[in-house]
Amino acid sequence: MTGPLTGLRVLDIATIIAGPSAAALLGDYGATVVKAELPGSGDGARDFPPHKNGKPLWWKVTNRGKRMITLDLRKPEGAALLLKMLPRFDVLVENFRPGTLDRWGLDKEALWAAQPSLVILRATGFGQTGPYRNRPGFARVFEAMGGLTHLTGEAGGEPMHAGYPVADNVGGLFGAIGVLAALWRRARDPKAPGEEIDLSLTEATLKLLEFLPIEHDQLGTVRQRSGNANQYSAPAAVYRTADGHWVSLAGSTNALFAANCRAIGRADLAADPRFANNSARVAHAAELNGVFAAWCAAHSLSAVLAAFEAAQGTIAPIYGIDQIEADPHLRARQAICDVPDADFGRVRMANVVPRFAGAPCEIRHSGGALGQDNADFYRRDLALDPEHIERLQAAGVI
Repeated sequence: MTGPLTGLRVLDIATIIAGPSAAALLGDYGATVVKAELPGSGDGARDFPPHKNGKPLWWKVTNRGKRMITLDLRKPEGAALLLKMLPRFDVLVENFRPGTLDRWGLDKEALWAAQPSLVILRATGFGQTGPYRNRPGFARVFEAMGGLTHLTGEAGGEPMHAGYPVADNVGGLFGAIGVLAALWRRARDPKAPGEEIDLSLTEATLKLLEFLPIEHDQLGTVRQRSGNANQYSAPAAVYRTADGHWVSLAGSTNALFAANCRAIGRADLAADPRFANNSARVAHAAELNGVFAAWCAAHSLSAVLAAFEAAQGTIAPIYGIDQIEADPHLRARQAICDVPDADFGRVRMANVVPRFAGAPCEIRHSGGALGQDNADFYRRDLALDPEHIERLQAAGVI
């Protein structure tokens, strides 16, 4: 076991992406994570494509490093088992609709009676309070109502979602941060009571957009879509090269603008009073983007990248995953690593972020099969005798 959270114990009873992602991040940093799923059906994320030979590949990433058990909390015996398990854990991650655990006899008072210092992370679409508290939610709902989809797409065109459920993983990040904040309080005061964390995934998406509320409050502005044109920095857009590749330009400071101008042989632009600072350049963004787009269209990708590297400019090739895998810097950093896998021997996935020099982290293994650790967990960790385990299995509790 490695990582700064070595010794922390997390019980993950959440499903799909956001809650399990938060638990997986804690596991990346060294925590021991046990994931409990419904017997028979398991977590619905097991059905998410892509699959290989019937095995869910996405599942293997979101539930990496976890021990896998089954437990039906809807049954009284299952709820009792959870309460028996809790003294062995520091954190509980759940994403049921508000009040669901209460109906099963697992309200926070019962949870804290079993483990007084327990940190409970509750991840839901809209939070534990408010008129939408009982609504179901998925990433596209959070992105739509959190403002992200409204900003994405071409000016005057339809709103667009990204090709990946960004809001789920954003929620996972905020969930993990919330748990760590609660644990810091406990570290300062070991006698501190347990904590309940109310994570609204819609609010997490809104927080990602940062300045939209203050802009609307102070200026009355409702920011609109602008395609690939950057609304707060110029020149900044996506350009096509002569050989059909795509690059993305950035750089809001005067120094970086000057470097980018040198890269395309137009140092004169940096001296033009129309482009004297970032605000002025944003006002003339269309003209500047036209200049840079025309230059990129006349040069190959290799020539574009070489020119900007020589001038210390800020342009980047737009990568697909195959190009990410091949990039020499990312290969040197081992940004994608090999992880042991029970089905395929090893699989590749993004490495732990960030890196810890004094307590290095590793991904122990990919997400495993339904209930694969039942025998080990219930016999060794919970000290149940074999006959008891057989009865629980026969009753569908585990």
